[in-house]
Amino acid sequence: MTFFSLISALLVERWRPGSDRNRIILLFLSYADSLERYFNTGVRRHGIAAWTAAVIPVLIISVWIYYLLYSLNPVLAWAGNVIVLYLIMGFRQFSYSLTEVSEALKNGDLFLARDLLSELHGVEAGDLSNQEVARTTIEMGLIYSHRYVFGIIICFAILPGPLGAILYRLAELLSERWGTRKDAFGDFAVKAFEIIDWLPARLTAMSFAVAGNFEDALYCWRVQAASWVDSNQGIILASGAGALGVCLGDPMHAAGSKHYRPELGVGEEADVDFLQSTIGLAWRTLVLWLMLLLLLEIASWAG
Repeated sequence: MTFFSLISALLVERWRPGSDRNRIILLFLSYADSLERYFNTGVRRHGIAAWTAAVIPVLIISVWIYYLLYSLNPVLAWAGNVIVLYLIMGFRQFSYSLTEVSEALKNGDLFLARDLLSELHGVEAGDLSNQEVARTTIEMGLIYSHRYVFGIIICFAILPGPLGAILYRLAELLSERWGTRKDAFGDFAVKAFEIIDWLPARLTAMSFAVAGNFEDALYCWRVQAASWVDSNQGIILASGAGALGVCLGDPMHAAGSKHYRPELGVGEEADVDFLQSTIGLAWRTLVLWLMLLLLLEIASWAG
């Protein structure tokens, strides 16, 4: 059921890329904001209580609905999985955003590329050069392909029904929403997502290596990933950079100043051609996961 649910969700997304998912996510974020106003006293244990109140009821209701549908008819449970995956995954959104920036750079429209990068990924891009726009877009593409596609696929395959996919997405949303706070309220949300993402991040990095330059990806993962502040992001970016044969990280101009970041990857400097290569890597990785899940499905039937 896992393989066919994923295939169906991806086909539905290609056919109907509408804003349904955005409304659902905004509804959950509104609920999270209400919990924050009620629980936030700047104390970590209240952050734990708010995270629990945000995530656990949704998981309980989702699992209850799944098994209720399964008891009525397995086809209904499959349809429920497809709807959930359609609402929380975003492969088309990720690939389309990279294509837009790529087309703007190809046409020599740096201002449009900067605006798209700021609008789509929330990055301050007003001072970025062509190379920095390409580099940042590749980095965002690797991270977003993991968070919106591969991390969800991995968790969906590991836990029963839609439980894993929903847990991963909710944890990621709360980490982004509460993790930027300066007090201790959001500490648990960041740590919880880091723990949940530990295995998916490494499996995504390994799949990047298999779908790209295997030796360089493993070398960058082993030697460079630990230098990145976020260990899970560092592993994904280092492996992705090595798989693509491109240099990421390095200094970045933003808000009139220069920000120094660790160097990731080996090979050439980032440019517009590597944006297309990033989309190709994501497609190959998606096909790799679908083939693996199909083999597991066949093995399950044979068993």
